[in-house]
Amino acid sequence: MTVFRLFSQLKLAPASRLHDSLSENRAIAIGTALLIMLVVCGALTVSGFLSFQNARSILLLAAFLGLASIGQTMVSLLGGLDLSIPFVIGAANILLPRLLNNGIPPAAAIIIILALGMVVGCINGLLSYRLQGQALIMSLGVGFAVVGATEIYTALGSAFGGNSFAPVPAWLTNFSAFNGKFFGLPIPPVVIIWLVISLAIIWVMKNTWFGRGIYALGGSRTAASRLQISEIRTWTAVHGIAGVMSALTGVLLLGFSGGGYVGVGDPYLFSTVAAVVIGGTSLLGGAGGYGATVLGVLVLTVLSSLLVGMGMTYAGQQAVIGLLIVPMVAVYARLPHIRNQI
Repeated sequence: MTVFRLFSQLKLAPASRLHDSLSENRAIAIGTALLIMLVVCGALTVSGFLSFQNARSILLLAAFLGLASIGQTMVSLLGGLDLSIPFVIGAANILLPRLLNNGIPPAAAIIIILALGMVVGCINGLLSYRLQGQALIMSLGVGFAVVGATEIYTALGSAFGGNSFAPVPAWLTNFSAFNGKFFGLPIPPVVIIWLVISLAIIWVMKNTWFGRGIYALGGSRTAASRLQISEIRTWTAVHGIAGVMSALTGVLLLGFSGGGYVGVGDPYLFSTVAAVVIGGTSLLGGAGGYGATVLGVLVLTVLSSLLVGMGMTYAGQQAVIGLLIVPMVAVYARLPHIRNQI
């Protein structure tokens, strides 16, 4: 029996497919119910919560978090966490203006940033794979090294440490600005970018050998090895994707803010993890998916908008979000596919 026939039989096993479908649908149902509850609560308590302007603002902020959460979701499906994401975001955010000031055309500069993000991600993946017992700290160390090196480079000849300024191309500002338009429609193009990439990621994860290999590795390394799935290649590729998505988020955030700031990625250190957890993806690997993370992103963003509308401080918002994560983890931990992995 060939490897491909074995994998096909594993994928098509009726009991397994039914079990996974019920578990995934239950997580999505919980996330959807929570999102609806928050929207209703906002509509009843905050004036203008359902206005088009507020909806556009929510989608804009959700798009940045959603793009940053793509890599975190894929790494989580392998059973890991990538703490370098916010540092790559900050590094890309200050490096791009410096490249523009050096006379590099905007399109070429962005390609360089994305390529560097992929290189950093692949290095992070290789190191994390080799030292899996310390993978969490390894990714944090890589993040510190990258952002530190970028700050040193951008600070040469500049009096603004941690900041970088350059005329931002109008098209990049339009992509990420609140008032940006997509073919004349009052929708920030970054939201469309997030939608397109999200659909592509969901399709790849469900319908390709690479996507199914990620689930296989996260679910059982022994089974994945027998299916001849290369663990090191998958681990490296997933972290490479995380690096690219982090760099892209940093680039788009430059269009949003108009100036580079190294700390722009700090809020994404744990918000990406929170989005993954609230969406129901198992941090143990092998269960969940980016579609569920999209729900988690929307829940977090709508909740933040609601708390801001109620006049709650940032510290209060963090406390409420923390109190939300605890019961969500407790609920998802009782789902069969997570209990079986434990």
